[in-house]
Amino acid sequence: MKTDSIFYRLFQEFPDIFFELIGDSPSLASIYQFSSVEVKQTSFRIDGVFVPTVDEEQPIYFVEVQFQADERIYSRLFAEVCLYLRQNEPRNDWGAVILYPSRSIDTGDIKHYREFFVSERVRRIYLDELTVATSLPISLATVKLIVTSEDTAIVEARELIARTKSEINSAAKQQELLQLIETILLYKLPTITREELEAMFTLSELRNTRYFQDVFQEGVEQGIQQGERIGKLKAVPAMLSTGLTIEQVAQALDLTVEDVQQAAQPQSPNSESGDSA
Repeated sequence: MKTDSIFYRLFQEFPDIFFELIGDSPSLASIYQFSSVEVKQTSFRIDGVFVPTVDEEQPIYFVEVQFQADERIYSRLFAEVCLYLRQNEPRNDWGAVILYPSRSIDTGDIKHYREFFVSERVRRIYLDELTVATSLPISLATVKLIVTSEDTAIVEARELIARTKSEINSAAKQQELLQLIETILLYKLPTITREELEAMFTLSELRNTRYFQDVFQEGVEQGIQQGERIGKLKAVPAMLSTGLTIEQVAQALDLTVEDVQQAAQPQSPNSESGDSA
């Protein structure tokens, strides 16, 4: 998964995080709409644009996520911004924010654009320079997890999960944040095992995450597509391997508990071929 897609999802689901990052009130998120914007008749695509929906006094914010060194980042950014302003002619003022994992990735030359940086119309945020994760608001600590080293990612994810459960009162918001933490972990640690995930999430939470829902749905669809009872039985071992209970698999595939228990047992060659003693 590309890093910018994680940030796109992050700002789509939690736009208040962006305003916390730039030091503004998170409540401003309620008057903005966030989207990725393609500038017509060019190959330019702006990673994200926050556009005020009701207030012309609030600025438009252009967002660029830059996780690879690019000496031409600023010439490209300002070309995108100027084309957007020409094509859309907004009444609002504008600002831009570039998110870097670290200062070392910022290799662009600002010589032709220094006034934009001096005036802070354009701001650069180095995520690894955010303060210690435990002292950050939970939303910013989640962003920092993206640039945390693999050695400490699981430890910090556990702390974030515990904070999510204790600090977030809304069940829906809590689940969204847990899913985001899971997505970041899978992005950073693609070889992470189910056992390691289970050690961080409770089993009920784990079954609600996107990763396990996808596996669960795949098993259901496999059973439906094959249609016959034997096809459903063949899907049982894979679904049980995700940590689902026998009862849940039986319900999903419309089988009896006894059918699932039998399908979970290793089959001998003779029993598969239908031979009897």
